[in-house]
Amino acid sequence: MDKELIDQFIKNALAEDVGDGDHTSLSTIPADTQGKAKLIIKEDGILAGVELALEIFKVVDANLKVEVLLKDGDQVKVGDIGLTVSGSTHSILIAERLVLNCMQRMSGIATKTNHIVALLKDTKTKILDTRKTTPGLRYLEKWAVRIGGGVNHRIGLYDMILIKDNHVDYAGGISNAIKSAQKYLSDQQKSLQIEIEVRNIEELTQVLEIGGVDRIMLDNFSFDKLREAVKLIDGKFITEASGGITEENVKEYADCGVDYISMGALTHSVKSLDISLKAY
Repeated sequence: MDKELIDQFIKNALAEDVGDGDHTSLSTIPADTQGKAKLIIKEDGILAGVELALEIFKVVDANLKVEVLLKDGDQVKVGDIGLTVSGSTHSILIAERLVLNCMQRMSGIATKTNHIVALLKDTKTKILDTRKTTPGLRYLEKWAVRIGGGVNHRIGLYDMILIKDNHVDYAGGISNAIKSAQKYLSDQQKSLQIEIEVRNIEELTQVLEIGGVDRIMLDNFSFDKLREAVKLIDGKFITEASGGITEENVKEYADCGVDYISMGALTHSVKSLDISLKAY
């Protein structure tokens, strides 16, 4: 966990929610009231965000006492209790929504990812996330992918060179794009992997002739063309399939022999897991 990043996220999220005070709690519950609450799982899935929840409770009120009953990555079912928290009721109520928003979202992503990973268990292919994440929540969403058994692709624009179709077109072709990227890394004395997206066998052939990349993304290839591409690459480069891949067809893509499959659906349209925090 990136503590500095998480602390800043919690600070911003609480400022957005609390503003100048939780006036409902302040107006209805005596300030010194103590209470307990339990995190109730209301849907089967994979639990994620427990470690983050502990940090949220700590930032809201270091005197809150949290007992963790289930950990990140655990398979959960309806009725399970993930954790209990006790202390100031005002503090519990301030932390409640942020804890739930994060854990529901992260658990939904982890559950979806875990389901895809299970579909690919008899293949060599690993599942990757993408940059199709909620602005401001990328770290949490990619964290959830890892908890679900997936693999993180690049975090942002800064930690990998990924030459996509628009870059190729703007650069004036594949050769120009690759050579410019290599020169840039040399001039800037940066050590970053280079991946290039290809749209067809012709573009793939150009990349194979030029070389100088670490990974080739095969975008929107048919199954027949994908198998042909993997055979042409012949293990010389890491392969990644992308574009139009769903849980219904992901196994068929994996069976084509690619090393990785990237799926934006892991994060951009996932359903949150139903979880609640209730007093007891």
